[in-house]
This record gives sequence, structure tokens and C-alpha cells, in this order.
Amino acid sequence: MTDVAEKTVLLGLTLDEVTNFMVSLSEKPYRARQLYDAMARRRITSFDSMTELPKTLRRILEEYSIVSRTQIQNVFLSSDGTRRFLMTLNDGSEVESVFMPEERRDTICISSQVGCPLACTFCMTGVLGLKRNLNACEIVSQVILVLNQVYGEGVEVPHRTNIVMMGMGEPLLNYDQVMKAVRFLLDPKGMAIVSRGLTLSTAGIVPRIYDLAREEIRPRLAISLTATNDELRNQLFPINRKYPLAELMKACRSYPLGERERLTFEYVMLDGINDSDANARELVRLLSGIRAKVNLIPHNPAPELPYASSPMDRIRGFQRILTERGLPSFIRRPRGQDISAACGQLAARHQASS
Repeated sequence: MTDVAEKTVLLGLTLDEVTNFMVSLSEKPYRARQLYDAMARRRITSFDSMTELPKTLRRILEEYSIVSRTQIQNVFLSSDGTRRFLMTLNDGSEVESVFMPEERRDTICISSQVGCPLACTFCMTGVLGLKRNLNACEIVSQVILVLNQVYGEGVEVPHRTNIVMMGMGEPLLNYDQVMKAVRFLLDPKGMAIVSRGLTLSTAGIVPRIYDLAREEIRPRLAISLTATNDELRNQLFPINRKYPLAELMKACRSYPLGERERLTFEYVMLDGINDSDANARELVRLLSGIRAKVNLIPHNPAPELPYASSPMDRIRGFQRILTERGLPSFIRRPRGQDISAACGQLAARHQASS
């Protein structure tokens, strides 16, 4: 029997890579298409359930490969229906994913790194520091496992699924594996997530934004902004010292957009820090010339973080200034705060199941 550590991990591989693997087992290419379809389109994670494959082939696949090693360790259920998933990886590392149900769509927030190296001062994940990057299998397996937990393995999802790479980590610092996962998620022969339903959020890794702009297949882009000048952004985002706002805005202005597409700018509302009328007017000037929309996000508190959320009246006043000046903006409703699943709260804490 092949050692578990030596088995080929299949989930996240391209169809060509799956085909090469099957050919190495002396199997015909059409078997690779069946295997790929089972994993990517029907979300089957056990070879025994791939009944379109002969039993002998399923035994061979079990000998030499595994679909994924990612496992759900715990699930925490919020009063608003949000679920936070604590997942364990092959080396014992932990990451978190979040499922947010809506009437007409689901949104799954996934991680790209174990921890995060950016140390943004308003985000719990930054407190952890970086442990390691995730590979493409570990990224896409979060989507597969969440959907299977909610709907069942192989069961068709009743409506659209949006994927947001806004969980643990900075996606553009794990560029190659993130893009491999993106291509898997968007593959029309596989998971077939629509391109407008996949969003990548970055704190502003400028060279990689230019790389992303050149990709033939790419997600929608969101910029975690939260400050309107370099002095404040340096305090909130240490990465801003390396890629200041002028460079970031230049990259955003040159980023190619579809006919009805806008760049999303995420702005976490911090009481007394970045929420004044002057800040709102400065934000309008900063985004001038960019086809943009702004998500205003009430700060999600944690004992380790030295900030409070702006009061809702202040957030609405901030939004009113943006709207009056023609900048579309939306107040994001906090989800899963009672289970530490809200934006900026993911930290792979060990907790008892809800």
C-alpha cells in the first residue's frame, strides 16, 4: 500500500493534470474526465461514491491518490444563519472559512494562507502572523467541504454561490496557488462558478495587481482600503509603507474592467479614526477617475484589537457624503459576529461547538 504522504492529491488539479495522472496509471483519458467531473462538478470526495468508475479503478485510485486531506474539525452556527468552519490541513495547521446564506445566493469566504503576514492592526488574523501558504487543493477544498456540509455531497446547489477570497491571508502573496484555485473554481467543465461570483480581496500588493490584470481568467478585484491618506494607512496597513496610496491608485486606475464592472473598495469604519466628514470627502477625491464602489464595513471588535466600530448614524452620514458626490457605496451588514465569523475576526480559535 502506498504511504498516505506519498499519495497524489487530486482536488485542485487541472483536467490536463488529472489526465496525465490517469495515463500514468495506464488508464484512458475519458476516465480522467469522469474523475474530474466527479470531483469538481459533483463535489464527490470519496472514490467509493464515484460509481461511474469501475471498482478495480476505484481501488487503484485509493492505492495511489486521495481527493483531499482537508477536514472539517468544527462548525460554529450563528443566530443569523452564518456558519464558521474550522478546518484542519494535512500538517495539522488550521484555517477558517465562513458560509453566509441568503435567499437567492450563498457566499463562502475562504482563506488563502494559514495566518497572515501583513499585521493590519484592525484585523485578528494579522495577530497570528504567517504560518504558511495554502496550496490550490487546500483553497478549493474549503468550498467543496462547505457546500457538502450544507447541502450534501453530490447534491446540486439550489442557487448561485459567490466565493470571496477575504478569509485568512493575503491572496496576492500566494499568487500562483491562488490563481490555480481560481482557474479550477471558474472552469466551466468543473465547478463553473461565474466570474462575477468570485472576488479576490487584497490589501494592495501592487506588482501582483498588475500581474492579475494580465490574466486571461481572473476574479473580480476588491481593495481593502480603510484609509484615505498615507499617514493613517501606514498605521493600519504596514504594507502601505512599501506600496503607498499613489502607487496603489495608479494600479487601480489601469486595471481592466468589464462593461458593467466596478472595482470594489472595502472601508472598515473605525470610530474616531477614519470616519469623519473630511475622511469621506478625501475618499471621494482619492477614487476620482476610477469606476468604483465602496463597501462600508462596521468594524468587528475583538479584545485583542484597539478599535471600536463607528456608530451606525456616523456610518450613514459618511455614506451620505459619498452618495451626494456620485460614489456608489453600500453598508455591509455584519454577519456571524456572535461566533467570531465576521470580517477581520478569523483566527482559527479553538472553541467548543455551538
